[in-house]
Amino acid sequence: MTDTDHTLPTLISPHNWALPLLSLTELRTVEAQAAASLPAHTLMSRAGMSAASFLLEQIARDTSIEKSKQKVWLIAGPGNNGGDALVLAAQLHTAGIAVELCMPVKVKPDDARWALELARNAGVPITADMPASLANYTWLVDGMFGIGLTRPLEGVFAKVAGQLAQRAKARPRKGGVLALDVPSGLDSDTGTIVGGDEAVAVRATHTITFIAAKPGLFTAQGRDLAGSVTVAPIGIDSHPQTSVQLNAPKRFAAFLPPRDFSTNKGTFGSLAVVGGDTGMCGAPILASRAALYTGAGKVHVALLGEGAPPYDPPHPELMLHAVDDLPLEKMDALAVGCGMGHGERATRVLHDVLPLDIAKLLDADALNLIAKDPVLAAEVAARGAQGDPCVLTPHPLEAARLLGTDAAGVQRDRLAAARALAARFASVIVLKGTGTVIAAPDSRVAINLTGNAALATGGTGDVLGGIIGALLAQHLPCFEAALAGVYLHGLAADMLTAQGHGPAGLTAGELAPMVRSLLNWMNRMFYPSGD
Repeated sequence: MTDTDHTLPTLISPHNWALPLLSLTELRTVEAQAAASLPAHTLMSRAGMSAASFLLEQIARDTSIEKSKQKVWLIAGPGNNGGDALVLAAQLHTAGIAVELCMPVKVKPDDARWALELARNAGVPITADMPASLANYTWLVDGMFGIGLTRPLEGVFAKVAGQLAQRAKARPRKGGVLALDVPSGLDSDTGTIVGGDEAVAVRATHTITFIAAKPGLFTAQGRDLAGSVTVAPIGIDSHPQTSVQLNAPKRFAAFLPPRDFSTNKGTFGSLAVVGGDTGMCGAPILASRAALYTGAGKVHVALLGEGAPPYDPPHPELMLHAVDDLPLEKMDALAVGCGMGHGERATRVLHDVLPLDIAKLLDADALNLIAKDPVLAAEVAARGAQGDPCVLTPHPLEAARLLGTDAAGVQRDRLAAARALAARFASVIVLKGTGTVIAAPDSRVAINLTGNAALATGGTGDVLGGIIGALLAQHLPCFEAALAGVYLHGLAADMLTAQGHGPAGLTAGELAPMVRSLLNWMNRMFYPSGD
């Protein structure tokens, strides 16, 4: 098998790359255009070769098992994903790796039948039957179904999906489960399981995805099911213009303000965190501390309730006020909603601040007030229509209230939900959750890769609000402030987890000092020598 224009597969780790995320429709268009200009079977050949390159590299790294003792089991479905598995099996067999391939249903497309003949000629053992056990294989490869699956996995394919998921969940120290293109049963557009939560899908430790990255690999259930994702472009460099990309520093770092010698605290803006009804001042304090660590010049806390402390002992730099005593119109940005409550006073304050010509982040209780008050909702949308979009940071249940649906409906298509919110409120939306989605009213969308289960604890949303609020105060545009805030917030959790402080037991307040370290590291990258 030869492919003279693609002898060395390129493999890309998506982390820290602003890669385009192509929908099923976009991928089909790219695939058809590429196939029309290339010799027959080229794309399948390249996909199988890329997967073989990846797996051989993984095997070479595992010095605990001799190459001669490595055993790879593959399952091929009836379509082109099965053809990719057949090419992979032929490549591994030729490289001296023991392989066995299960093909319960004979492959049907022309490309896949070509791959079947290739595998047979290479001497790959092919059977229609499942082995009694998969325990003796170091690597298991899912080549059942790729993108475009429209019905739930059934029969032998559902059984295999369950077995592969069981292996992946065991977190094997040696070998693993490799999915080709996408884990079978995963919707590549939405990150949900085809057929709903009652259906099954493969859970992989690794996924190698072809041509381009897909949004469903990075949000909703996709992040858990796909495992570690590698992109194999297979020589296709031109893609359609897509509005969806992965979040990465390239998309926002140039907007971070340089820290010149001649700057002062006014240069980096004043933020007021508005919230804290009686008995709920902890949330705005958490947000305000995070804002300090994210570089805002001055941080005020505008409290609605009674009985708040006169100052914050760990951070006396914070300036605490009763909300009516602080001239909010003189701030550079507002972060509104943390611990705000749902009473008449909170509603009045929100009505008062929305008309102010100031960058605004709306979170938590502010979102719930907007969801139940059409006048407030109209005010938010009107500000956006006038070129002053707010940043809204809902979790799925808050998003559901804003859209008049339920959280399950939001989670079924997180990108669609974020886009709908951005359009309805003419605002930048941060739809929190695994694979946070950031959507702008001008159709730009990003999915964030940083963050882990350490963030599943109280107060982390308040910290995120403070981070984004501080960036707004430093005059970042709304979309870029949201991108940067979400990225730094998640990366702080990743770094602290790597140091042993998470995922279990990490507290929200621990995030802010790490955000400071990461922000200064990023500033040094983009503004070396302080100039």
